[in-house]
Amino acid sequence: MDTNIGAKERVTQNRLIGLFKNVLKYTCLGNWETREGNVNIEEKLLTAYLSRCGYTDKEIRGAIAKLKQAANSLGGGLYNANKEVYTLLRYGVNVQAEVTEKKKMVHLIDWANPMENDLQIAEEVTIQGESDRRPDLVVYVNGIALAVIELKRSTVSAHEGIRQNIRNQQDGYIPRFFTTIQLLFAGNDTEGLHYGVIKTPEKFWLRWKEPCGEPCQPSHFTVGEYPNELDRSVLQFFEPARLLEYIHDFIIFDGGVKKAARPNQYFAVKAAQPRVRKKQNGIIWHSQGSGKSLTMIWLARWIRENVSDARVVIITDRDELDKQIESGFKDAGEQIQRAKSGGKLIEMLNAAEPWLICTLIHKFGNKNDGDAISVGNKKASKSLDLYLEELAKSLPADFRAKGNIYVFIDECHRTQGGMLHEAMKHIMGDDVMLIGFTGTPLLHTDKKKSIETFGSYIHSYKFNEAVEDGVILDLRYEARNVEQYLGKREKIDEWFDAKTRGLSSVARAALKERWAKMEKLFSSKERIDRIVADICQDMSTKRALAGGYGNAMLVADSIYQACRYWEVFQSTELKGHCAVVTSYDASTASVKDEYQGDGETEDLTKYEIYQRMIGDKTPEQFETWAKKVFTDHPGDMKLLIVVDKLLTGFDAPSATYLYIDKKMRDHNLFQAVCRVNRVDSEEKDFGYIIDYQDLFGAVKSAIEDYTNGAFDGYDADDVKGLLLTRLAEGRKALEESLQAVYTMCEVIHPQTREGYFAYFVYAENTPVENQQNECEGNANKRETFYKLVSRLVRRYIDIANEMEQAGYTAEEAADIKKQVDYFNDIKDEIKLKSGDALDLKYYDPAMRQLIDNYVRAEDSEKLVDLADISFLDLIDTEGDKAIDALPKKIKQNERSVAEILAANMRKMIISERPNNPAYFDKMSDLLNHLLQEQKDGKIQYKELIKQLIEKLKEARLTIKTKYPATIDTKGKQALYDNLGGNEALALRIHEIIKANARDGFRDMDSSGLKKMRALRRAVESALKGVEQDKLDDIMQLIVAQKEY
Repeated sequence: MDTNIGAKERVTQNRLIGLFKNVLKYTCLGNWETREGNVNIEEKLLTAYLSRCGYTDKEIRGAIAKLKQAANSLGGGLYNANKEVYTLLRYGVNVQAEVTEKKKMVHLIDWANPMENDLQIAEEVTIQGESDRRPDLVVYVNGIALAVIELKRSTVSAHEGIRQNIRNQQDGYIPRFFTTIQLLFAGNDTEGLHYGVIKTPEKFWLRWKEPCGEPCQPSHFTVGEYPNELDRSVLQFFEPARLLEYIHDFIIFDGGVKKAARPNQYFAVKAAQPRVRKKQNGIIWHSQGSGKSLTMIWLARWIRENVSDARVVIITDRDELDKQIESGFKDAGEQIQRAKSGGKLIEMLNAAEPWLICTLIHKFGNKNDGDAISVGNKKASKSLDLYLEELAKSLPADFRAKGNIYVFIDECHRTQGGMLHEAMKHIMGDDVMLIGFTGTPLLHTDKKKSIETFGSYIHSYKFNEAVEDGVILDLRYEARNVEQYLGKREKIDEWFDAKTRGLSSVARAALKERWAKMEKLFSSKERIDRIVADICQDMSTKRALAGGYGNAMLVADSIYQACRYWEVFQSTELKGHCAVVTSYDASTASVKDEYQGDGETEDLTKYEIYQRMIGDKTPEQFETWAKKVFTDHPGDMKLLIVVDKLLTGFDAPSATYLYIDKKMRDHNLFQAVCRVNRVDSEEKDFGYIIDYQDLFGAVKSAIEDYTNGAFDGYDADDVKGLLLTRLAEGRKALEESLQAVYTMCEVIHPQTREGYFAYFVYAENTPVENQQNECEGNANKRETFYKLVSRLVRRYIDIANEMEQAGYTAEEAADIKKQVDYFNDIKDEIKLKSGDALDLKYYDPAMRQLIDNYVRAEDSEKLVDLADISFLDLIDTEGDKAIDALPKKIKQNERSVAEILAANMRKMIISERPNNPAYFDKMSDLLNHLLQEQKDGKIQYKELIKQLIEKLKEARLTIKTKYPATIDTKGKQALYDNLGGNEALALRIHEIIKANARDGFRDMDSSGLKKMRALRRAVESALKGVEQDKLDDIMQLIVAQKEY
């Protein structure tokens, strides 16, 4: 029997201490649980190191004083303090021992020689703060705390350690300790080592993985020698050279967010470094969504710092990508210059500065496009190769590019080879190095040409590996077909004969050919209507779309079709919640020749629809606005309709569904589907592809390598893992979900309704006054159970109509259905018992409609009713008839009904109290009084039910009618109640709040705190001499009220 299974956290901690001490050769500082004065800068240890380095006492004192000053400056928030400390650690502290002496740089860490530093580890480090905390392990370098490790036993999720790290950074805990901390870790023996940095949300923590991508240098610490993933990962990450290199080269402060490299980004840069030194061209292929832009930043910075006279030029072919690259580098603190023309690029290259340049390739070459190949009003765009070839021919006679130049080609799969490398050498020197970046699998027909142009792969990190690592989400695919047919053929023939009288046979043939195209146009209106209705149905029934946390993109075949889609959506519930984003220029010049007096042309239709859509905005302003709302407020911008634009370089984590109504192939298709694979909230399990163009054909259950249809241009290895074998994966997901529910419930005894209630809500013998606290104490367990059961139901529904095709017998399918029903019923009863059922319409609005087909008739109907209308609303309108809305098994039991009513009332009190404490404190007292009377035997359950309904109705009515006419919002009502019914004062405070509550005043950064202080001063002034002692209560009320 393996004694490590289920071993206590202490066992894991002792083992890791041994690895740090015996393998990595760290100095163990001991157990600091009872040691006084533990801090993140251990001055004695740091002084000893700096003395050994030869610094004078005054220099050491000056450097430590500046470091401590930065570490203790939390006034601007943890992020700013941590950033300032990082700068001092990375670059050194500039000190002046004497006024007459020159300043000297004191280096706190020897980055170039890792083993010259003092590497130390302490355990159980008690840190005093508003609330004392004790991190399990703290790693010090020269006495400066750089890393914290929280450990959990193998049966407790590592995510508990992640949450512990996040909590300890908050105000009220020990945020000051984290000002020097560069990396945070959490782990256990079953889930390995997870890491993040300060302020990293839980969903963005990373799991260390080595090797990652290809090629990857073999680790010193192998699976054979260290089979335990946690042990192996700790040794790999905390090897002194690796740890210091990672902190020095793979951390950035990016526009207010500190970020650390993912394993694939780290190993890509490591793979590139020897190629950079040798000037060997190559390609970095990292799947869409895996952080290619940040990889560019880290590699460019490393080149700058490690190659003499280095310069980096980044070239792309789309304006939005160019702007994205520029803003990305600037947010990361790198000074990048945009060359907006070929002439400007030549001017920059001919000078020694700037070292970092980005440019948009189609700005190059001859400004006169008269020589461009065109057909009608369509012009052929010039390739990157042709632009550079023209540019090379026009160089000034005295031109010579300065510096050691490296060229990054973004989205390099779109280049055509040819003269590219020769043109680059002619412009930038013979030893220029090209590094191609792509997120798209390369066509096997173009691979040879790409390798000839850029060289072999530097590093590759493919779709399936990124999915396995949780960097991006997998995709689920669904094909939908909208049949089209030609109706009333005789009418069409009649129309054709009338229109073609007197025409020659050739002219009639030409008209017939045109008719073949018009036929599609005429039939498309009904087809668009059907697809619009289809998408609207999804918006109401698909969990992510109906819940408001996910949104969708629709890829139309043309700008005209996109505009027609938008027009039809204006007569649906998506009016005001969808937009078209294309490259269309909605100017009068685009339609000056379109007015014919005989119906509207396509261009005129596009123009008029665009004018209605964008209003008084310019197309650029409208696009910026639409993208921002789509990304930041998915519930407000539910659908973006696009053609080509935004199908690459546009990242919106909330995008969950992609509807495709356009023939697409190869990298264009791959990039499009990857718009919905970004990680977002934990509710987002997959990206969903809805295909109206039969792009993928039938998805067969045994397909592993998808190489036909739209993907026939890819090698099998390129697309491995892109699409799941739907039924096989669906069955696996269902069985995993079912097992997860059973695992959670196996600790419940007895396995009865009362047993479940005792475990998830409160025990039957719990005193009335303690029931609320016990119920709230079990909230996390209930939330986990709800999520597990909801996931089980979703995964069952995914394959419910195809259980036999998934490999189940009829008896097995029926048994699984029974188990899913059972747990879903338990979930519903627990929600009702605890009062959580009120939140159904927010948590899972589509679940009831979807499950309708699989739950017996009576229960499904009633449960849908409860999901769609809150129980309080039913009571408000139906009184005691609302009891009929409860499931049969519950409504037959008076005690259960009474408990559900009490739970609903308690839930309302808890959720509404922050908005209006005065009123809901009275409600809470009333509820406890009634429950105590029942418990004392003074009233029976039937009477309790009656009184609860009356009090709930009274509460609802009171909320609606007790206020003066001017007190007409929740915010005003809360102020009125908490200011003793003083109508004039409540209105005055309300207006002051509206005038002084600036956007972001609730934020806990320096800007938010400043806004909060200004608001507090304004409110305090109004309360002075009237209700001054209520200032704190009123401020809490303001924060809780959503209307402020």
